[in-house]
Amino acid sequence: MAGILYLVIPCYNEEEALPITAPILQEKMHRLMDSGVIAENSKIIFVNDGSMDLTWKLICRYHEEDPIFGGINLSRNRGHQNALLAGLMTVKDDADVVISLDADLQDDVDAIDKMIAKYDEGYDVVYGVRNDRKTDSFMKRWSAQSYYRFARRMGGELIYNHADYRLMSRRAIEGLSQFSEVNLFLRGIIPLVGYPSTTVQYSRNKRNAGKSKYTLGKMMALAIDGITSFSVKPMRFVMVTGFITFLISIGMLIYTLIRFFTGHTITGWSSMNVSIWFIGGIVLLSLGIVGEYIGKIYLETKNRPKYIVEEYLK
Repeated sequence: MAGILYLVIPCYNEEEALPITAPILQEKMHRLMDSGVIAENSKIIFVNDGSMDLTWKLICRYHEEDPIFGGINLSRNRGHQNALLAGLMTVKDDADVVISLDADLQDDVDAIDKMIAKYDEGYDVVYGVRNDRKTDSFMKRWSAQSYYRFARRMGGELIYNHADYRLMSRRAIEGLSQFSEVNLFLRGIIPLVGYPSTTVQYSRNKRNAGKSKYTLGKMMALAIDGITSFSVKPMRFVMVTGFITFLISIGMLIYTLIRFFTGHTITGWSSMNVSIWFIGGIVLLSLGIVGEYIGKIYLETKNRPKYIVEEYLK
């Protein structure tokens, strides 16, 4: 038996989705409890990430109607990754195992059974992995797959086609709590925790209601965080580019001197050409070196709170 299971679901303006999501998860949890797979005091925890609609009122109502529901109300909107972390850290002392998933239930809830089975086999982390991306548009499918490949080359240890649908044991969450990054990218951090891990595959469903809160801008910001939080290779690329440009400027210097002494240039052309290439190369080289250190300092020194919990309904 898996023990006490908590489902953690970040919510931002999900008043349309929750009336559909809550009964489905409620039925799933009661079935698992009735069959003895999980403990009777397992719970569904919705994390309200500063929603501007009736999301929190719905969570409070569900909590009053059935104690299986709980809620965490953040003081303000902190973003999906921070809301998810807030849920994990808040419930880690109450649960033996936690499964995180999104409120739109595009993640197949039947994969929960497979995850629990893997946990019973001794795995501390079980990643939910999409077996295809048929529900995505061609552009989204191509960009996502390209990003996973690029992020791996940049040094990120990402699980291919995995988002934030995963199971974590209590000790895995305790390990996660020791990571103090302010710029969160949990898909990259959690593989660094270690402990035995595996994957389960599932088919991605269409969103049950409402619209996705991940706009193109938010997805781009998350993608950039995912790369810059785990690798300084982009800054090294700038430095290498500067060095190559500097070498080219040496070649251009030789070329312009030859042109000058053979009388094939106009006055001022040589000095202007060499100056632009030389200064540009030096600037890029300098920015790359300085950026290497600033990037490391930046990642270590920012220590703002990642979230503030206003209320916790157990």
